[in-house]
Amino acid sequence: MLVSQSSPASASADAERALLERRARLLGPTYRAFYRNPIHLVRGSGVWLYDAHGRKFLDAYNNVASVGHCHPRVVEALSGQAATLNTHTRYLSEIILDYAEKLLGTLPPHLGHAMFTCTGSEANDLAIRIAQHSSGGTGVIVTDFAYHGATIATAQLSPAAVGAKGVPAQHRTVAAPDTFRDHGHAARDFAGNIAAAIEDMRAQNIRPAALLLDSAFSSDGIFFPDASVMREAADHVRKAGAIVIADEVQSGFGRLGQGMWGFANYGLEPDIVTMGKPIGDGHPMGAVIVRPQLVSSFGSNTGYFNTFGGNPVTAAVGIAVLEVIEGEGLIENARMVGVYTRDLLDSLQGRHSMVANVRHNGLYFGVELTAEGDQALAAAKTSSVVETMREDGVLISSCGPRGNVLKIRPPLPFSRDNAEQLAETLDRALSKW
Repeated sequence: MLVSQSSPASASADAERALLERRARLLGPTYRAFYRNPIHLVRGSGVWLYDAHGRKFLDAYNNVASVGHCHPRVVEALSGQAATLNTHTRYLSEIILDYAEKLLGTLPPHLGHAMFTCTGSEANDLAIRIAQHSSGGTGVIVTDFAYHGATIATAQLSPAAVGAKGVPAQHRTVAAPDTFRDHGHAARDFAGNIAAAIEDMRAQNIRPAALLLDSAFSSDGIFFPDASVMREAADHVRKAGAIVIADEVQSGFGRLGQGMWGFANYGLEPDIVTMGKPIGDGHPMGAVIVRPQLVSSFGSNTGYFNTFGGNPVTAAVGIAVLEVIEGEGLIENARMVGVYTRDLLDSLQGRHSMVANVRHNGLYFGVELTAEGDQALAAAKTSSVVETMREDGVLISSCGPRGNVLKIRPPLPFSRDNAEQLAETLDRALSKW
């Protein structure tokens, strides 16, 4: 009697389907996987991710693993401290102070206090609370396709997640400083739009509290506007008695290749800086760095305590990340490899008419695709390119309100060889159209 046997490929497909079914049953419908053919990852190292079948993928997307997946120095710091002590900040701990001192040393001297959280969402939530308390206002200004977090307060200030109608009436959205569309008029108009939003608040008897700003406009489509426009926008905010919050979750820690912090590229002096998971190479931690005078009243009247924000393990991890960035020259690497990668992407623009614009700063790239004015087709092309690259072993994603911008932001150890693989794979994906 013959017994039919499934092929290894068939058995693998069955196992993946079972895993997806189990995921849906246990986690529910809000957990969406990347890609039409989701990847079952089991290991990471540097800029590489490995699936359950041993195939490796070049990671050109995950900025959370800022200094590379499973960096040995970070892993050693984490495991060593976890084996020694992990508790909260109500007890005295020297390593937490060592980390705060080292982190503050990377920032402008007017930012004198560090407050630790477990996520970037918590950091932005706390920053909003401080801004509202210190300014006496309630209204916050964000760009119209921004993403700032998943708490109630930050989700409501994340139009990319909740849509413009989900932003409460006391807040305002403004167009991102689009440096490409309309010959860059939106970028030049940005400061004026901020001023108009403030005046509109006042007309509705709303007192402005803050401008919450992602220095790379990561969800809006990735833009790097002129520094003078950004400084003018900040001036309007301060004249209104409000606070400038720099959300550095995606643009910080050397990502832009011109120093540690994205806001510094514009010559801005924010009142509050927020950070998220890249602060710990993916370990769940975040921080709020603030002008001391803003929290003197907040601390005495409201107070802040986060049970495990800034615990000894995260402090050890945070120190290791800073030491790796400095010791391995990752900011300079982001600058040099970023320029090399941009040149490769620019050459693709010359060969593929659907590449409309390449935007870049350090190791952060936005590649805008077009389809002769057909927005839906441009978005479909973008999605197809992302999927094709995944099948070809390179991971990227997309962003922007039209869904037509390729989002490329690899871990900071990304090399010239990695850049060449990225460009060659993207070239093949674009050639299929």
